[in-house]
Amino acid sequence: MKVAETERLLLRRFTLDDAPFILKMLNEPSWIRFIGDRGVRDIEGARNYLLKGPLAMYERAGFGLYLAALKGTAVPVGMCGLIRRDNLDDVDLGFSLMPEFCGRGYAAEAATAALALARDCFGLKRIVAITSPDNESSIKLLGRLGFSFEKVIDFRPGDPVKLFALEWKTPVLAGSTGR
Repeated sequence: MKVAETERLLLRRFTLDDAPFILKMLNEPSWIRFIGDRGVRDIEGARNYLLKGPLAMYERAGFGLYLAALKGTAVPVGMCGLIRRDNLDDVDLGFSLMPEFCGRGYAAEAATAALALARDCFGLKRIVAITSPDNESSIKLLGRLGFSFEKVIDFRPGDPVKLFALEWKTPVLAGSTGR
């Protein structure tokens, strides 16, 4: 199910058919370094990740992480979306690309679409994002998207992350004129 479209990308809900892509993505060295090892080593593990992660989040919150794919070819480039985490007060913007698609502006394009959903469809006034302290490319992207650094937090015991936030004065709800 398509949730957003940009100039070059489609963002859609994950399905269990995306398990091969998830298996590949979650085992990329950059994912493991900056996001963490989820212990997903086979297709069954990838299906479980999808069931307990994005698919459960869609049911619980109405949003979640979405597959980002190239328009026209539907080739998956990564994931991007909104996450409601138990250990954060605000909804979190999450994004990750496969290495071969980095440096082309896809992350900014997908994140901009996810932020528009947060504001315009879900009426959120504030979004946060977390990143490893040494993930310079994500930190730069968050700055370009309008996020401001707030503080370092212990996301999990012994796992310090930088917390960034973006606030809108008033949300624009779907169907409104935005005035």
